[in-house]
Amino acid sequence: MEIINIENFKEDRFETAIALGNFDGVHIGHQKLIKEMVEISRKFGLKSSVLLFNNHTKTILDGKGPKLITSLKQKYDLIENLGVDIVYTMSFNENIMKLSPEEFVKGILIEKLNCKAVSVGTDYTFGYKKSGNANLLEKLGNKFHYFVNIVSPMYVNNEIVSSTKIRELIVKGDIDEAKALLGRDYSVRGKVVHGKKRGEKLGFPTANIELLDDYIIPRNGVYATRTIVDNKEYLSATSIGYNPTFEGNELKIESHIIDFNLNIYDKIVELKFIRYLRDEYKFETIDLLKKQMHKDIMQVKAY
Repeated sequence: MEIINIENFKEDRFETAIALGNFDGVHIGHQKLIKEMVEISRKFGLKSSVLLFNNHTKTILDGKGPKLITSLKQKYDLIENLGVDIVYTMSFNENIMKLSPEEFVKGILIEKLNCKAVSVGTDYTFGYKKSGNANLLEKLGNKFHYFVNIVSPMYVNNEIVSSTKIRELIVKGDIDEAKALLGRDYSVRGKVVHGKKRGEKLGFPTANIELLDDYIIPRNGVYATRTIVDNKEYLSATSIGYNPTFEGNELKIESHIIDFNLNIYDKIVELKFIRYLRDEYKFETIDLLKKQMHKDIMQVKAY
């Protein structure tokens, strides 16, 4: 898959089918939309593509974007796995924000990207002050000669699948429900950094993970997880919290990787959340903490 910044080239020589949206989290609804675009591209002999903004539109509209479900790198990987040929990237800024719907279609989709087919969700908006919607995009398609595929939303438990709902579930620690909407385990990427080595002294060494991006962090507690190190996946028990037994005052993400003893300091790892196990507790003694950690690990091994 190619990744092309459209600000650095004049126009694409290929005729393209394009999926439009924020694709925040690349959840099962987004996957459906992108897959339909890929099918259309193959049917009409077009290059399949996704147009992504490097920054969330809310960073300009509201002054601050939401916490991330996926980093940009994860988003690229997920989109590539759906069979997409090209990801076009561009910055969402005030100049783009002020384009009318027709200016966006003519200047970006037609003149820059040689668009012949577009896939969007029913709630898609574009142009100045969100003045354009899927129906207007379809009307402009008649003028500029491109096909529009409007994709209906997906439902889980009678609720529309949305990035907002997924964020709510992750924050509450409802990992199983979030997985159903994402179509995969929620995961974060981070660098293994040096900690206070308390886990090692207790007989349960942990990888202290410093997140690479501004991810949504699940609620404090202990989770069954899988830690990916050098493309290999290991069962792990992960604590998110403030180490109340040791009077901690800084949020930490610490993962005990089961049956693992390699030095992974400074490595980039991925942490997949499998299930919420328990709240974080303040234990009266170190022995009680160690007994609970042993129970946590036995629970994780059951997965």
